[in-house]
Amino acid sequence: MKITHYGHACVLIETAAARILIDPGTLSNGYEGLLDLTALLITHNHEDHFDLPKITALLEQNPAAVVLADRESAPSLEGFGARTVDGGDHIDLDGVSIDVLGGTHAAIFENFPGSANVGYLIDGGAFFHPGDALDIPDVPIDVLGLPISGPWIKLGDAIGYLRQISPRVAIPIHEAAWADLGMPHFMVGNFTPEGTAFTPLPAGVATEV
Repeated sequence: MKITHYGHACVLIETAAARILIDPGTLSNGYEGLLDLTALLITHNHEDHFDLPKITALLEQNPAAVVLADRESAPSLEGFGARTVDGGDHIDLDGVSIDVLGGTHAAIFENFPGSANVGYLIDGGAFFHPGDALDIPDVPIDVLGLPISGPWIKLGDAIGYLRQISPRVAIPIHEAAWADLGMPHFMVGNFTPEGTAFTPLPAGVATEV
């Protein structure tokens, strides 16, 4: 598997059978010219995960891509055949399986409006992107996209989540709220469980994991 991190929550997963882009949002860049996408997955409709103008242009370039999105994002992509998904759904594409977890965004603060959120489990645990929630898959995870910043999560929560899942590789995502990544990378790396490689990815570079 190769993974390219385009900043914040956006990653491209490349397996022998598929090219899957997840959460191209306003805090991500470099994905705009991608071609031959198998699928586009959207966890929720916050702009840092869902840049509608850029997504529209991207799907026009990738007319064969399957679009999966939460119940609040999917209506904006009806013209591209978007399928609404929720926790418990299972989708088999050509050569790749996708399981959907969760359904609700983590609480942000008191009465701040909530939203939908789904996580995507690729090929039975080969990769997991939780979106903006800390749902725990019921299968072992090989590579985890680990959120490390945002108004809904503190760094200690991210470390606890990582230690609970204990994947082989943890890739920090959802990092754009940090002005300087030195401190969170040091802290998470220092408390990474034995057997897990904490692996920040260079922006825009496909990395074998």
